[in-house]
Amino acid sequence: MAIETGKKAKEFTAFSGSGKKITLSDFKGKWIVLYFYPKDNTSGCTEEACSFRDNMGRITKSGAIVIGVSPDSVKSHDGFKEKYSLNFILVSDEEKSICKAYDVLGEKSLYGRKYIGVIRSTYIIDAQGIVRHVFSNVKVDGHVDEVIAKLKELH
Repeated sequence: MAIETGKKAKEFTAFSGSGKKITLSDFKGKWIVLYFYPKDNTSGCTEEACSFRDNMGRITKSGAIVIGVSPDSVKSHDGFKEKYSLNFILVSDEEKSICKAYDVLGEKSLYGRKYIGVIRSTYIIDAQGIVRHVFSNVKVDGHVDEVIAKLKELH
């Protein structure tokens, strides 16, 4: 069951770049754009990450930070961040516990093969840790503009 708008965001502790441990509550007092994506260095995920990177000024102007979550390892995230000069936090969720807590795992299909994977989703969390908006089944093209518009609307 997805976390509903108006409910408290689920706390998590995970490793970010270079193996640094973070918790969601480390960012209390800040608005958070928490986005879930399937895999580092794939076309759609790279396009989405680069769009967040390229619009970071507009996002921070709205008073928010960005945290990306995928099941990739810290090492994979570090390489992805370096390769594309990503200017936000990437969190490793190899056990998929954060993905499960935020209900972003679902059936997907690739070349006729069905599997359980990350459904591209974004949560906007306010400074008190309350979920203010959920984007489910995100389409990459134009998504960051939607996030920025929603941040402006919510402030």
